[in-house]
Amino acid sequence: MSDVHSLGSGRPGLSLSVRIISLVVLVVIGAVGAWLKHDASGRSAQPRTEFTADNPPAGLPAALTTGQHLHWSRCTSPPAARTAYECAVMKTPLDYRKPDGRTIDVALIRRKATGPNARRIGSLVLNFGGPGVSGVRGLPERLNQYEPLLDRYDLVSFDPRGVGATIPVRCGKTADDTGFDADACAERSRALFPYIGTSHTARDLDLMRYLLGDERLHYFGVSYGTALGAAYAHLYPSHVGRLVLEAPVDPTEDLGEEQLSQVKAVQAAFDRFAAHCAARIRHCPTGDGPEEAARRMARLSDRLAKKPAPAGGGKSLDADDLAYTVSDFLGLGTDGWPPLAKALTALIDHNDAGPLSEGADDSGSADRTPSPHDSSRAALIAITCADSSLRPGFERLDRDAARIEAASPVFGEAWSTGVYLCYDWPFDGERVTPRVSAEGAAPVLVVGGTGDPTTPFPGARHMARALGDGVGVLLTAEEEGHGTYPQNRCVTEAVDTYLRRGRTPAVGTVCRGTMS
Repeated sequence: MSDVHSLGSGRPGLSLSVRIISLVVLVVIGAVGAWLKHDASGRSAQPRTEFTADNPPAGLPAALTTGQHLHWSRCTSPPAARTAYECAVMKTPLDYRKPDGRTIDVALIRRKATGPNARRIGSLVLNFGGPGVSGVRGLPERLNQYEPLLDRYDLVSFDPRGVGATIPVRCGKTADDTGFDADACAERSRALFPYIGTSHTARDLDLMRYLLGDERLHYFGVSYGTALGAAYAHLYPSHVGRLVLEAPVDPTEDLGEEQLSQVKAVQAAFDRFAAHCAARIRHCPTGDGPEEAARRMARLSDRLAKKPAPAGGGKSLDADDLAYTVSDFLGLGTDGWPPLAKALTALIDHNDAGPLSEGADDSGSADRTPSPHDSSRAALIAITCADSSLRPGFERLDRDAARIEAASPVFGEAWSTGVYLCYDWPFDGERVTPRVSAEGAAPVLVVGGTGDPTTPFPGARHMARALGDGVGVLLTAEEEGHGTYPQNRCVTEAVDTYLRRGRTPAVGTVCRGTMS
């Protein structure tokens, strides 16, 4: 309660003059408050204009396009989305070749724009990577990264096919089991496998664009999200609005080549960490440089292979987990280096895997070869194998695995198992490498970090080139880590300028950073 209000409360001992003065003050304050309220309402009370588009996706029945409206309501889950967010369900064909057939529900989430209605550009659809990452859960978790864009956009995300609440792939032995069992996967989800690939989700994106009221899709995709965004640009070049593809996958590599490139990149990132650790961190757990670090990590891996270390909460960490969790720290860039050093010290000196496991969980990375205990493993495998038609025999796979293992003393053994990901998968995939050419599309901003351990930088160059002349615009960031927005100020300014004004950076722009 304010002091002024107390003066007007009629307590004993207050003189009449004081009460009169108090009443005048209250009247003045009330008048000013009413004026301010009226002024504010004059600026903000204008009704929100819901955008409409007049270019529905071709070939779909009217019931799914002009006859469908998104009914936004309070989200019931996840808990972080129960306030300030809205959720909806979009109906799409299960099989776009049979648009009048069975439909599925795609789960959507939205945070409405906060800026003036007249300045709102539309919706910005976000995909945070994977495959296997829920956008419904991801938007509340990652809002702080994109919140400044709320002045011009509604921020929208969704659960892609096979993920979360959108025809989820079930590969556990029981209904509540989030693990992966090949036989259970075939039994419980086999009917969905032909319809959960990236090209199907890209078609969902175009229906989403139309129902959100946008003539063109505005989109921000990270890591695997760049594969989805590029697939959309290829299918619908005339519907491309402002697309950001950050930390892009390499559209020129098949699944085996991708594993080899990635393991080389994560090893190089670890070597840079080890060199920094030796020079700057007292009692560095990896020794006096990259060579000693490789020897120490090999001994640690052998120890964990024989006896996994306790990680708290009934969990343990084995040799493969060691490789995956270290890579997650490296994905955080130089911010991940000090906590990685501390976590490795705890593991090496005290057999305590808790800090390493907790730090990897906090990183939120799902854009890597999945560990056997990764809850997103089922969706990752199913979507990856729906996309890739590569089905070599064991002789080729064994040869590829040996190349990967030899390429990295720290991560090679764990990464080498990724080549077998789609062996004996019950359905053919779409193609060896994706089609991303988007002739005639508006400029697409491709952002790559030179020290990215997960999607190596050459892939950014290849993506920009493959989109086509005048379409792919490459922005280079001399940064460690998987993704540079909004950590690098130069990248953030360039991306925000593009999304707000539609202006791409000059060709050849390089943002300096931790690797400069």
